[in-house]
Amino acid sequence: MLRDDTNKYLPLTESTCYIMLTLVEPLHGYAVMKKVEEISKGTVKVGPGTLYGAFTSLEEEGLIAKVKEENRRKSYVLTPKGKKVLMNQMKRLEIMTQNGLSVMDML
Repeated sequence: MLRDDTNKYLPLTESTCYIMLTLVEPLHGYAVMKKVEEISKGTVKVGPGTLYGAFTSLEEEGLIAKVKEENRRKSYVLTPKGKKVLMNQMKRLEIMTQNGLSVMDML
């Protein structure tokens, strides 16, 4: 079952989920935008406004932390709390996918 303390952050938007997926290692904004596009196979493109808004919200909620700032480039990484939220989101998506496949098999 999903943990109550992280339920309030769920469901994540697709963009936020991908941003968090990239932050399993420290990355700065431009690298996050490129990696999101890469790992989503081009289906998700995150613009600077969306990205920096997400960084602000995720940092305020304690889901990511700034680990480095160099020449105005800030690098962020998931916190333990952020990892729990991301794992719970993945579980939700897994359940949704299983249900969708079951329904599609009946069609």
